[in-house]
Amino acid sequence: MTEERPAIRQVDTRQVYASPWMRVREDTVERLDGSRGVYSVVEKRDFALVIPVEDDGFHIVEEYRYPIGRRALSFPQGGWPPGESGEPDAMARNELAEETGLRAGSLVHLGYLNSSHGTTNQGCHVYVATDLTHGEPDREASEQDQTTRWVPRAELLRMVREGDITDDSSVAALALYLLRG
Repeated sequence: MTEERPAIRQVDTRQVYASPWMRVREDTVERLDGSRGVYSVVEKRDFALVIPVEDDGFHIVEEYRYPIGRRALSFPQGGWPPGESGEPDAMARNELAEETGLRAGSLVHLGYLNSSHGTTNQGCHVYVATDLTHGEPDREASEQDQTTRWVPRAELLRMVREGDITDDSSVAALALYLLRG
């Protein structure tokens, strides 16, 4: 898929907000027909999501998610803290161990997904972790209410189907996993 000219071209930009975790900018844009408009973009660093597979089931985490005002279920996921960086597979291993205490003997990259490509440049590296060794989690302060549990495959699929798991990254990652065969 190639384009001679982008469908939307940035004319000007200004920073609206910045923190160690994200930046919000507002761009003046020009469309193909010459009309102009405003596009707001959230810039965030990529993160890793890990699907820990064991005994025909999956390890998932549950924690309070402030933006939606309730506890939510998902696969372990997260990014490097501000000021830290590294390869995506190291980030995945770190998040898995930090949130669940699990260490992966095997970590396979399934793919890369854009998180909310109409709003942010952030993406997600999806991994499958197997040959798991159990240990103690080392959660960050913001994850102190987090719990981990193992669910059988059929139960996880039911949870997605019935809306118990609504995290879009987890649902998309599960689709990648299932399509892998």
